[in-house]
Amino acid sequence: MKMNENNKALYLECYSGISGDMTVGALLDLGADKEELQRQIKTLPLGGYSIEISRVIKSGLDCCDFHVVLDEEYENHDHDIEYLYGHKEHGHEHGHEHNHEHEHEHSHEHNHEHTHHVHRGLHEVLEIIRSSEMNTGAKKIAEEIFYVLAEAEAKAHGSTIDQVHFHEVGAVDSIVDIAAAAICLDNLAVSEVIVPELYEGRGTVRCAHGILPVPVPAVMNIASAHGITLHLTNTEAELVTPTGAAIVAAVCTTKKLPKGYRVIASGMGAGKRDYGRVSILRAMLIEKETVGGFPEDVIYKLESNIDDCTGEMLGYVMERLFENGARDVSYSPVFMKKNRPAYQINVLCSEDKVALMQEILFKETTTIGVRRCKMERSVLKRKIDTVRTSLGDVQVKLCEIDGETVVYPEYQSVAALAKEHHLPYKSVWKIVSEEAENARL
Repeated sequence: MKMNENNKALYLECYSGISGDMTVGALLDLGADKEELQRQIKTLPLGGYSIEISRVIKSGLDCCDFHVVLDEEYENHDHDIEYLYGHKEHGHEHGHEHNHEHEHEHSHEHNHEHTHHVHRGLHEVLEIIRSSEMNTGAKKIAEEIFYVLAEAEAKAHGSTIDQVHFHEVGAVDSIVDIAAAAICLDNLAVSEVIVPELYEGRGTVRCAHGILPVPVPAVMNIASAHGITLHLTNTEAELVTPTGAAIVAAVCTTKKLPKGYRVIASGMGAGKRDYGRVSILRAMLIEKETVGGFPEDVIYKLESNIDDCTGEMLGYVMERLFENGARDVSYSPVFMKKNRPAYQINVLCSEDKVALMQEILFKETTTIGVRRCKMERSVLKRKIDTVRTSLGDVQVKLCEIDGETVVYPEYQSVAALAKEHHLPYKSVWKIVSEEAENARL
């Protein structure tokens, strides 16, 4: 997920697990625009539901509850404790704690699907998202979440993402939950999302495929594929739903909280299932502390010495690394043992990309070892903007230092204008730099 380049981060505290509705409730309570959510959700070409946004009390705590209310023919027992766990004895008292404030938003289009269980493929679900009037950023986040789910379900059923048909995931409420979570995440416009670990239960749960072990296969597949840490508890229940795990996989940028941070706002989303313990997801909007006036940050450096790769192979692996999220890639000439000339490849990436960067290096080069280290760094506040100049629109990076903003034209934009106008690169760079600076003033 590409985030806005500011200093605010979203921290999800998943001590009670995570689900789609819990995520939406927490983000709304944190400050996501409720009216904007309702406006965009109405544009989904999907019927058979309404949404309720209310306040509920969980263990004495005031929480936001986001509820997708299904028409009778679409009911899937997703919040029915007796259906989910009635196959085993349990001593919990289950009750849904409600407050009295409800905002009921009905969907405006009702598709009359006559089957009790609607099984949609990935293409059908993505078409629903793409046909809506959701913001571009929200659509992108929703699509990423659904791709994560499709891969996990396909692996669980020995299928492919094009062939797999969702069950619970393709149901109306899950589509709305994911779309709503994507809208709220896009609306909050944070720089990163921090999720250290997911607390999960144990035992078994009933779903569309029968009685399955907890964590259910889809959650296990998502955790495995995306390096998510599961903290197993003694609670005999499913605390992490596939939708919740997929949201984390799609948007999490790091597992590590900064050493110091300031809490700007917090919110709590209520869960529907009561297991004898509080069922809430807490979200915090935090701002990292600064070092010497600059925001503190960490980055990982990976390096390897390679003496038996061709120049073509090294050029190709650089492209692959950049395509998959490397912040920077460089080569340095070195002499190895026996005075053998070689290259040291250096890769900078965020923590969540370390495993993928290593995998690419091992698969695409002849290296048999990769060194890595975590590095602290100070970074300037920055953002990308588009500025209109006499030569055309140019993308610039705006960096802030000591209260002043410095403008840096982006290479690709300058190069494109240089080719278009048949001018030297340095001439174009000078023109757009001056005009971009004047436009900013």
